[in-house]
Amino acid sequence: MRDREKFDNTDSETFELGLREQNKLEKRQRIREAARELFSKRGYDSATLRQIARRAHVGLGTLFNYAQDKRDLVFLIFNEELAAVTDEALRAAESHRSLLDQLMDIYKPHYEYFSKHPALSRILLKELTFYSEGKQAAAFQEIRGRLIAGIEKAVRTAQQDRRIRTKEKAPIVARQIFFISSGAIRWWIASLSPHAGEGLAELRRLLELQLHGLQPALKLRNNRFESASNRNNSARKTHSRMRMGAS
Repeated sequence: MRDREKFDNTDSETFELGLREQNKLEKRQRIREAARELFSKRGYDSATLRQIARRAHVGLGTLFNYAQDKRDLVFLIFNEELAAVTDEALRAAESHRSLLDQLMDIYKPHYEYFSKHPALSRILLKELTFYSEGKQAAAFQEIRGRLIAGIEKAVRTAQQDRRIRTKEKAPIVARQIFFISSGAIRWWIASLSPHAGEGLAELRRLLELQLHGLQPALKLRNNRFESASNRNNSARKTHSRMRMGAS
């Protein structure tokens, strides 16, 4: 009898815990939807935390359990979706094509995602600079870290397969690619009607410039040959003058 009562109490506690967790998830989702709606309609600067809490049907104190300020709310909206986009991007990068194609596969899902919500995406890309503190910061840093690690993996594999030639370590090359791509995305999303295809075409040109350099390989080889020839000619002339002087 006592064992049965204990079992019933355990079931009841588990059920209550499940209800509490479900209630938290529902509140979190309502806050996300309210923040997305008000940021889109009124703009990031005009929307207030109190308005968002009222729209989500929660108290202002409850809202602060999920985000400490408006900036944090932006990442409450985006983190889950960014995580899914990053997962898709890293799966696409597993192909054994050129490094350039792998990088384009990584960034294609990002451009397509941002182009669907340009106004909100501008807010996100503006607010993520120096974002290191807040209830949602750790999740965002983890997502960005996985993206950079995926780029680094593609670079290291390309180096090992001798598909690219560079003495720089893979983490440095990956960071340079990340910086260029981040700047390209911001430049593109700032346009009035950012189309994913146009942004990707421009990114490809920028990455080609980085991977191939400013000087054609043939010209570089010719310059090296000419430099070696000039050194040899100079050495022969010097040797000839020395012989004439000795005579």
